[in-house]
Amino acid sequence: MSAQESASGLLAPCATCGEVPAPGARFCENCGSAVGPGAEAGDGPPILARPPVPALPPLTLPPPPPDLKPTDPDSGAVPPPPPPPPAARRPCTSCGGAVADDGYCEQCGEKAQVERDHWAERPAPWVAGVCDRGIRHARNEDAMALAASGDPVTAGRFAALVVCDGVSAAPDSDVASLAAARAARDVLASGGPDGATPVTGDVTERIQAWQTLMVTASTTANDAVLVAVGDKAERAEPPSCTFVAAVVDGPLIVAGWVGDSRAYWIPDAGTARQLSVDDSWAHELMAMGTPRHVAENAPQAHAITRWLGPDSTDPAARCAPTVPDTSGWLLVCSDGLWNYCSAADDLAHLVRSTEATTGREPQALATELVRWANAQGGRDNITATLARFEALPAATTSDNLHTDAVTGAEPATRAL
Repeated sequence: MSAQESASGLLAPCATCGEVPAPGARFCENCGSAVGPGAEAGDGPPILARPPVPALPPLTLPPPPPDLKPTDPDSGAVPPPPPPPPAARRPCTSCGGAVADDGYCEQCGEKAQVERDHWAERPAPWVAGVCDRGIRHARNEDAMALAASGDPVTAGRFAALVVCDGVSAAPDSDVASLAAARAARDVLASGGPDGATPVTGDVTERIQAWQTLMVTASTTANDAVLVAVGDKAERAEPPSCTFVAAVVDGPLIVAGWVGDSRAYWIPDAGTARQLSVDDSWAHELMAMGTPRHVAENAPQAHAITRWLGPDSTDPAARCAPTVPDTSGWLLVCSDGLWNYCSAADDLAHLVRSTEATTGREPQALATELVRWANAQGGRDNITATLARFEALPAATTSDNLHTDAVTGAEPATRAL
């Protein structure tokens, strides 16, 4: 034991500050004084006294700005509300599985359709429609919009079916067709029993009122196209579309059209009729005596003479009312369906044979009509809308009517 260590085995503390030095140290690590045998207080450098720290005034903090985002969960700030739950994933049309964010089905792996490519509407059990892209087109430029109320077997029943077919030769016509269909549907719904200005009166008065409202619907649809396409209206070929609509009001049906989308009356038995008259070159050929099968397969057969859009010169619908005395189907469709089955009797045969399989459920029937058109080649977009029409008691009906109430000029043709 060195002389630096005490009798108890501990090192002697520094004589200046009392700190115990490390073994073998010659100077105190705390104050720098000499340690060891003979070291006395003050042998090291003087220890300077620290000046007193002046008292500081109380610190007042400004309030935090309201847009701070706290990073400390314990800061006392109110945490933001949790994000809303994610929207339910749409089902795969192939297998019913959920479609992932990348657009593919999580179950079968198939690429899911864009919602606009295929959709259905069913505003009432007796009214429904299906709109489909078809097979050959890259996008669906067809559109539909439906409204309905009441029971199909009562005089208070009401339905409005609108179909618009975008002009394929004009880009962005899918925008035009959807805007037109929805705008026209809303106008026609305003005349229904739940609308803002319900159509009333006897059958003759209601025919006149619906024809007026149908013209308003088509011109309003044209205005909606102008708004929807915006600057695209300045193009040489601006977005455009056809228009066809039909209203069921008790015992009455009123159809209106601009272009070559069609409305048909298909009774359960008897002769079917095309209610609309195409605004097309094919119809012009037939009016000159050309047989239907020749006219509809002629060059430019699908060139239309009237349409909706920025360059339309006659957007007012021509109209045709009818008061059926039997039960049947009101069919409003695009040429993607009637291309394969144009004549009314041929289309009636298709509807009746399909109904024998599906029953009288309009959405199932429309789905099968679309599937059939795709099986024929699906060379165009396909829309089929249906309203089941049940014959009412004779007291609420009159003789069949079929008149073209609205006429117009014949502008230049447009190819679909």
